[in-house]
Amino acid sequence: MSDAIIEVRNLSHWYGHIKAVDSVQFEVKKGEIFSFLGPNGAGKSTVINILITLLPIQHGEARIAGYDVARDPEKVRDSIGIVFQETTLDRDMTVYEILEFHGRLYSMSKDSRRTRIDELLTLVELEAKRNTLTKHLSGGMKRRLEIARGLMTRPTILFLDEPTLGLDPQTRLKTWEYIKMVNADGTTIFLTTHYMDEADHLSDRISIIDRGKIITSGTPWDLKNRLGEDVIYMETTDDKRTEALIGKETEVRSIKRKERGISVMIQGDGTRVLPALMEKVREAGIGVEAVNLKKPSMDDVFVHYTGRQIRDEGLVQSVTKQVAGKE
Repeated sequence: MSDAIIEVRNLSHWYGHIKAVDSVQFEVKKGEIFSFLGPNGAGKSTVINILITLLPIQHGEARIAGYDVARDPEKVRDSIGIVFQETTLDRDMTVYEILEFHGRLYSMSKDSRRTRIDELLTLVELEAKRNTLTKHLSGGMKRRLEIARGLMTRPTILFLDEPTLGLDPQTRLKTWEYIKMVNADGTTIFLTTHYMDEADHLSDRISIIDRGKIITSGTPWDLKNRLGEDVIYMETTDDKRTEALIGKETEVRSIKRKERGISVMIQGDGTRVLPALMEKVREAGIGVEAVNLKKPSMDDVFVHYTGRQIRDEGLVQSVTKQVAGKE
């Protein structure tokens, strides 16, 4: 029997004539933290909105907790919690009222609501704010409240769409702690993010999605290890010549262009290979302006598989603006 709690097969979605999600296929195992990593407009939110039944399935199929998303949407909704990318809290309700209303919406009994609210306020450290209007909460507190609301009904799966977008570094780290605690309690987490460190730190497995397609998948360690043992970053006076010059060296596994400089994946000990490459470049009369040796990062993984850095604007973001009449 499969241990997959989310199963997606050949999922595609169009906005007008633009294919925003292109034959996406993946599984999420019960109890893991699974991440979609990609830039804005890559199709991450579209996939989530299909899985949580906010968008119809146009092509393909998906199952959540054993239920067919197209045929059993109500059972799917009963199995999941969701924290949206944008804040969706009523500004004129208190922290307690937000959770109380959500519990009533799902027909939880009075005693169950009270017990669960107390548990969640302790979990997200908002006990002292239970009677505070949400409009008076900081951005981090609002995000913690939204996570608590998503957990109110003890969902089997919690969807987090860009959970730390716009938060300061300290609050991001704290939010990561909450996500790990929720997962340790048995909840499967599906999150989307464009933050490399977030995906690397939190995820059991990652799928990199770009322009509506899944490019590659694996554990953070596996994705980074596939590139090579070390990465040399170089900025020279002639990056094109440098790339051609060192690209055929035995220890060089691959080279990728960046906005400035090149990223050289090394198969072997970078501390031994680097001096030889530097000497070869200088002998060719090319000046070296900057050099750095490090282990592969998720940023290197993304550049390797997509050929660009994640801050580049994706296709769907532009398309969505056009559909909304903003362009």
